[in-house]
Amino acid sequence: MGETDPGLFGPDSVTWQLHADPVMSVAGIRALYLQALHPRAVRGVAQNSDVRQDAWGRLLRTASFVGGITYGTTPAAERAGARIRGIHRRLDATDPDTGERYGVDEPGLLLWVHCAEIDSYLQVARRSGHPLTDAQADAYVDEQREAARLVGLDPAGVPADTAGLARYFEAVRPQLAATPESAEVASFLKAPPVPWPLLPARLAVWRAVAGTARAALEPWAHELYGWPAPSQAAADRRLRAAGRLLRAVPARLRRQLPPGHILGAVGRLGPGSRPSARRLREEAAGAP
Repeated sequence: MGETDPGLFGPDSVTWQLHADPVMSVAGIRALYLQALHPRAVRGVAQNSDVRQDAWGRLLRTASFVGGITYGTTPAAERAGARIRGIHRRLDATDPDTGERYGVDEPGLLLWVHCAEIDSYLQVARRSGHPLTDAQADAYVDEQREAARLVGLDPAGVPADTAGLARYFEAVRPQLAATPESAEVASFLKAPPVPWPLLPARLAVWRAVAGTARAALEPWAHELYGWPAPSQAAADRRLRAAGRLLRAVPARLRRQLPPGHILGAVGRLGPGSRPSARRLREEAAGAP
């Protein structure tokens, strides 16, 4: 692949436009809350790292991985996937109830992590005002089967549209539960440890962001955690307010932030490749 390699998705994809939206930061936190409700999945994390100390790292690594495979070249995305698969192959965990040892790369666990992320990205984006039609949302879920392949899943067994995603969650819900490990994740996300000079920022910014992500969970997830669920209308108001606030920051400034995946893609492919929600609106308006 040369300098014009568009990567796995390319500028014509829904993924390219959606992953540039700053509300993805809120969506990533929602995904952590949701992922922690799968006992086997969260134990795999807890038994291979300190949940409270590594949650920052996990969130940042996930964001970097998603940005890299979205806007990087095809070889770079394939290398990133190979690294992830290699790490997962070396890790296992123990079920405290049965003593069973299992690998963290079990397909069922990888599928849970994938679907929790994709559902969070879609839910937060759409409910915060990102202009996605139903057809574009289905296209996004289908495109993300490439991301699932990179982490070791067979794309044929991964939901290909929003209806399939909904069916998956309906089927997996009996396996979900709150555990001491999920409580640790929730405790971290509510008040993550930070150096004391950053405490005012945690109080002013993080609490609002994490609270919005938590509010965006489905009612059944709130029930599992033992929290009172806000009404969907109240949660949507918070999400729309967060969307307006985050999108008010000029895109040219947001893209200067590290690790610079979008700037690298635009430098490689030209200014016409800049992600834009407007492009999705125009495509929707032009659809038959």
